[in-house]
Amino acid sequence: MSKKKIESSEEQDRGKFFSRAVDALRRGDAIVFPTETFYGLGADALNEVAVGRVVSLKGRSPENPIPVIIAGRGMLESLVADVPIVAQKLMDRFWPGPLTLVLPAKKNLPAPLLNRSGGIGVRISSHPLATRLARGLGRPLTATSANPSGKEPARSVEEATSYFSGKVDIFLDGGRLEGRRGSTVVEITEGKVRIIREGEISSLELKKTLAAKG
Repeated sequence: MSKKKIESSEEQDRGKFFSRAVDALRRGDAIVFPTETFYGLGADALNEVAVGRVVSLKGRSPENPIPVIIAGRGMLESLVADVPIVAQKLMDRFWPGPLTLVLPAKKNLPAPLLNRSGGIGVRISSHPLATRLARGLGRPLTATSANPSGKEPARSVEEATSYFSGKVDIFLDGGRLEGRRGSTVVEITEGKVRIIREGEISSLELKKTLAAKG
């Protein structure tokens, strides 16, 4: 009986902490959260001030646009102008998962999210907490790795805390993450596919999927 009470109390505490994280995102604050690769710096991706905070925390160069996580494909409508058939094929195979697709962005999105050609990097994370955060916020979530530029990505909440203690108030602990590399980044422009970064998903896997019929 006592064990059940303890478990229930822990679940309530986790629920309250998650609610605090969503409230922080709605206020325009940044948080640290786990993804399927590394810990990420999360903020409301449609809030220009919040995105600016992430850029400041990260010390990220404008040459390296900030990718985002969405809760489902319905959120693409707020971000991208077009979803080519080839992109849908890759989504069907690799989402949720560590595949960031760079697609033509809609106008008036925060500039740090966009690359030189006006594309935005989007994925659905296979980590349930990352997806739950985006769903709870009801908006896309920034997903740059939780480390200052030039430092090793954080694979534990302790590592993320060592980088951002005193600068970020909320760290969601997802345990030790086993990501070896970041997400694979693929840009799709006018139906053409370009691998920008080979990460957890290999270029061979991508090519096999693209070559498959149907």
